[in-house]
Amino acid sequence: MGVSDDHSWDTFGFAMSRCTSCGLQRLMPENNSFIMLLNLYLLLLLLLCFINNCGTSPQSVTEKRGGDVTLSCDFEARDISDIVLSRFSKNILVCQNEECKSENDKVFKKGACDIIIKDLRLRDAGKYILRVYYTNKERQTREYQLHIQDEISVNTGKELKLDVLLTNADKVETNSRGEWTEVWTRGHGVSSNRLTDSDGNLTINAFTSNDTGTYRVLDSEGKILITIKVTLTETGTGSERRGPKVIPNGTEQHTVMVWIMIGLSVFAVLLSS
Repeated sequence: MGVSDDHSWDTFGFAMSRCTSCGLQRLMPENNSFIMLLNLYLLLLLLLCFINNCGTSPQSVTEKRGGDVTLSCDFEARDISDIVLSRFSKNILVCQNEECKSENDKVFKKGACDIIIKDLRLRDAGKYILRVYYTNKERQTREYQLHIQDEISVNTGKELKLDVLLTNADKVETNSRGEWTEVWTRGHGVSSNRLTDSDGNLTINAFTSNDTGTYRVLDSEGKILITIKVTLTETGTGSERRGPKVIPNGTEQHTVMVWIMIGLSVFAVLLSS
């Protein structure tokens, strides 16, 4: 049975456009077997995409430097045979408990398939892929984009080193002048002679108030890896990361000695009375 220009056919309910002068009618078969095979092939593709989360964007996760982050899998906890976490096409050892020795003792499994990364460092930022395998040979996959935030303060005239030039970093931008401008790009280096890049560090020489602001690191897909808020230090010298204040050991020892002396004095008064 021949096929005319007015013939149209459907795949999964979507009507295909009618063939006019393109000559596609010569490629269409004389029977429906080709269409049935095509439908079956497309259905298999859809099933594979569903099983492997095909086309889904990475789940964005944000945490501060030094904190812990949880990569939630949200998969059904049934007959899981194995979980594999990878980054840069390299598998990461995931500890099953606190006693396990992982990479830097920081990657652990929680519950059925959640992953906890402890004591975050800036170099931990980036994409992670979690694969969950089931005993029935099924597999589910989830991607995560880990964004790490930090704050640092520095004195005017001092040197500021930012360890942000990761292997997956494509550019560094700052909004110190009111709009985002590039200060470093892979392949071209720094944009100013006041900046240097070496050993994974972006260094700002002779820091000024004009250098304060937010610095962000982007990967080749434009996703944010690191965000650092840089401010001027009010007192002290050099640069310092913001965090809880710690009393120096010498001060603690001095306080303890004072209380010991007071206690001895009271004890002596009681004995003499």
